[in-house]
Amino acid sequence: MSAVDEDFGPSSGGRPLPPLLSLARRTRYALHQGSRVALYTLHSEVMRRMNRDLQKDLPETPKVVPEGPVPSQRRMLADIVKLFAADLKAVEDGLYPMPSDGTMTPGELLATSRAFFRDVPEVTRRRATGAHQEVNEDVDGFASALPRYYRQNFHFQTDGWLSEDSAKLYDFQVDVLFSGATAAMRRQALVPFARILRRKDQRKVAYVDLACGTGGLLRPALAAFPRLTGTGLDLSEPYLTVARDRLRSRRVRFVTAMAESLPFADNSLDVVSCVFLFHELPPKVRRQVFAEVGRVLKPGGSFLFVDSLQTGDVPDYDGLLSVFPQLFHEPYYTSYLTEDLAGMAADTGLEERWKTPAFVSRVAEYVKSG
Repeated sequence: MSAVDEDFGPSSGGRPLPPLLSLARRTRYALHQGSRVALYTLHSEVMRRMNRDLQKDLPETPKVVPEGPVPSQRRMLADIVKLFAADLKAVEDGLYPMPSDGTMTPGELLATSRAFFRDVPEVTRRRATGAHQEVNEDVDGFASALPRYYRQNFHFQTDGWLSEDSAKLYDFQVDVLFSGATAAMRRQALVPFARILRRKDQRKVAYVDLACGTGGLLRPALAAFPRLTGTGLDLSEPYLTVARDRLRSRRVRFVTAMAESLPFADNSLDVVSCVFLFHELPPKVRRQVFAEVGRVLKPGGSFLFVDSLQTGDVPDYDGLLSVFPQLFHEPYYTSYLTEDLAGMAADTGLEERWKTPAFVSRVAEYVKSG
């Protein structure tokens, strides 16, 4: 996929396409996203059946009791459709190009699918036995220097964040969990990003994506803004290795560092972003990360935030959110659900300008005063 969308390039200025071309694009979008939803829903159903059979030979797990409403499958599908409609509108408004997320060759898809199903029994075993510290039992090399809170099998996944095998499988696993909607949720951060860049020369914008993982937000950001350069920061060297392989762009560099101790000067960055980071941080570290973001942003700079919904954001989802840390090893998630993010931001000189739900995520922008 080129950095400039074939339907909305700089020459079009975001102007509407002729009706037939607009219909063709919408059809293409619907087919692409619909096939992704079908693919990952199929994997989810097969995984559910595998889990049911595997649990016959494993210890019985405590019954999960939601603390509030749980949305029906129909409601969740409707909210995914709403998310896709917002995603397509952003494309039609010229904010970013037609997405090509999750595009794999048949061979890559088959290999990834096989790896996913090979790992299902291990994830099921860890969930049934409560084994979530395996990566901390054999720490050597780079992992020995990582914070203790980080050295866990988050989501009960094999190797936690500490191997390339985990990195190569992570995005697929998350898409199975979110029915193929993960990338569309991430892209909602590009909507305020596009507005910010309209007032700036992209070439002069200093941008860092915290906890960039394998590049899930960096890739679409660089595609949407062809003169932007960016820095991806993560604590996992294996995940950064996979990110380097997937991006292969001269407009991006990668840094191995902690979000709570950023290697950037005071007042040096225009935009900082993070996706799905804060719910995996201990409360104390969340405050440290906000403080660091407030330190490194220039006055007027923006912190673009995408993470899980919190309790009360969409009340119909509150029960689902309450069971998530019970089904997946998310040791800091419950505290995140009631965290006062706006207040925490204000304590570090950042004002919450807006926030909006996006399926099971919340998207927000915090702006540094000055």
